[in-house]
Amino acid sequence: MNNIAILGTASDVGKSIVATALCRIFSNAGIDVAPFKAQNMSNNSGVTIAGDEMGRAQIVQAHAARVEPHSDMNPVLLKPNTDTGAQVVLQGKVCTDRTAKEYFGDTARWSEAAFESLGRLMARYEMIVIEGAGSCAEMNLYDRDFVNFRTARKAGASVILVADIDRGGVFAQVAGTLAVIPPEDRALVKGVIVNRFRGDKSLFEDGVRMLESMTGVPVLGVIPYYRGFSIDAEDAVPLNSVVDPKHEPSPEKIGIAVIYFPHISNFTDLTPLEQDPAVELHWLHYPKPLDSYRALVLPGSKNVRGDLEWMFSMGWREYIEAFRAGGGIIMGLCGGYQMLGESIDDPHGVEGPAGISNALGMLPAETVMEREKALNNMSGVIFGTSVLVRGYEIHMGRTSVVSGTNGMVEVTQCNGVSSDGLDGAQSEDGRVMGTYFHGFFDEPDVRTWFLHRLDNRYQASAEDKSSWKDVFDRLADHFEESLDIEALFRIAGIEPVVS
Repeated sequence: MNNIAILGTASDVGKSIVATALCRIFSNAGIDVAPFKAQNMSNNSGVTIAGDEMGRAQIVQAHAARVEPHSDMNPVLLKPNTDTGAQVVLQGKVCTDRTAKEYFGDTARWSEAAFESLGRLMARYEMIVIEGAGSCAEMNLYDRDFVNFRTARKAGASVILVADIDRGGVFAQVAGTLAVIPPEDRALVKGVIVNRFRGDKSLFEDGVRMLESMTGVPVLGVIPYYRGFSIDAEDAVPLNSVVDPKHEPSPEKIGIAVIYFPHISNFTDLTPLEQDPAVELHWLHYPKPLDSYRALVLPGSKNVRGDLEWMFSMGWREYIEAFRAGGGIIMGLCGGYQMLGESIDDPHGVEGPAGISNALGMLPAETVMEREKALNNMSGVIFGTSVLVRGYEIHMGRTSVVSGTNGMVEVTQCNGVSSDGLDGAQSEDGRVMGTYFHGFFDEPDVRTWFLHRLDNRYQASAEDKSSWKDVFDRLADHFEESLDIEALFRIAGIEPVVS
């Protein structure tokens, strides 16, 4: 059986979602399969049951493959914390900080760890579905790139090239990529997937023939644009998100504003709300009156004091305070929760120069940054309710809340062990809330609870109530309808085809 490497003609062509679909397709065929991406650059991370940190995309892919996420599936994670630097998380643990020049100056340490993790996965699973990074044909970086063809060669993997027809130039994407890579790597490419097609696929049949004639590589499928599922984006708010719109949210929708920090992290916490058809979610970089919104969310940040200073310098404070005075609901997630408190103290200079920053003062809480990162898998119920919430903590600060303040979550389990305590805080009137739980809105019942608070007419759709199993199976079905499954399975070394 061959491992499969999903490499892209560019960034954001849909490699992650293709890899997720293939993980479920191969799992459905009875194969013990696991995902792998040697290096992610992303502030969207999650925590494994072992308390290790890894990219969210591979966590989702592991669930699609029906296996427990493990940091070996994403051994190198770069978390940008400045315009030119990042925290390096190595095999699940914080390792060091590096500038881009320092990191890419010598990648031997990182590639060695990545291939060590790959070896363990290959010894454990029948098949590995590998996801590449960016374009697999960045020739100026080729000798330092260990995420794409070097990983494919190490794994003995057959390469499937993914191109995005929605952005245009699909012939140049595929033919250009194959033209510039070395012959030994070109020989590994066994198929092409044309992703995100809109319209009548029969109109592209001649295009498929042309691509195959130009490249000599079979097109395994033309995948229609799919809105029923989205993988967690890595390093930017998705291109189809609404950022600084000139219009106000529709009165027929539940308008939610999210401040788009320069060092925003785990913005995928908002994806479940953004995808709800009843919601119109706007990412706001520039300050504006918030009267037309039902809620304001302050998301996570990789540099909380820096983003707090940016927010105040931009003039956001007066608009936030006016929204609060007008009865608006404000929610802070992780770093956003810290910003809603009284102060943030960084005595060790964890996120920059040591010092104390005054925060918004909307919750009776004070945060002190610590050198050690809190990494926990958590579950509990929303304070004062029976609504189950699951999530994970990734933060440097420890927050102290004034005694008697209502929490946000009554914690019942931490890293698989029964626990008893409170997470987060709420104002006396319950209209300002903060929590350390990333993934807070992932559970349908939590979304329903929150959106009901914003509009008591809210009704969750049947699709919104779907389980992860339903979502992954729908995704696999969508791909199977458009893929040459027999050809895919032959490339994977599987005979006969299992339906």
